[in-house]
Amino acid sequence: MNEPNYCATARTSSDRIAEHARQQGFTLVEIMVVIVILGLLATMVVPNVIGASDEAKIQKARTDCTAIFNQAKLFRVKNGKIPSMEELTTPDEKGQAYLENVMTDPWDHEYMIRETDRNQFEVLSMGPDGSEGTEDDISSKLEKK
Repeated sequence: MNEPNYCATARTSSDRIAEHARQQGFTLVEIMVVIVILGLLATMVVPNVIGASDEAKIQKARTDCTAIFNQAKLFRVKNGKIPSMEELTTPDEKGQAYLENVMTDPWDHEYMIRETDRNQFEVLSMGPDGSEGTEDDISSKLEKK
């Protein structure tokens, strides 16, 4: 006599699908936790990546200064004088040059060859500021630190 009313308690298939779809999404709290974690990771990674780019430019300038210095030493041995950058890039009678083209540093300034002492010289990059004689200049001379 007291039979349960199955129509009132039974769930339709569309109700089950709707409930299942609600359970598959992310809550606002979960999304905020992910955003906070990504923000923390970015604050740790980004400064290291930005600094690496600047250090790579400095290292490239040091390597270029050393390479130009070595070619200039060869020129000095052969010709008995300290060369200019133009002389290093000008082909000789055999059509060979000490450098293929006028090189520029990573900050688009030309390298300089500067006489330091009698018959001694250095190759110089003026660094990021482009001004000679400042603290950020990069030289072919070995710096002892």
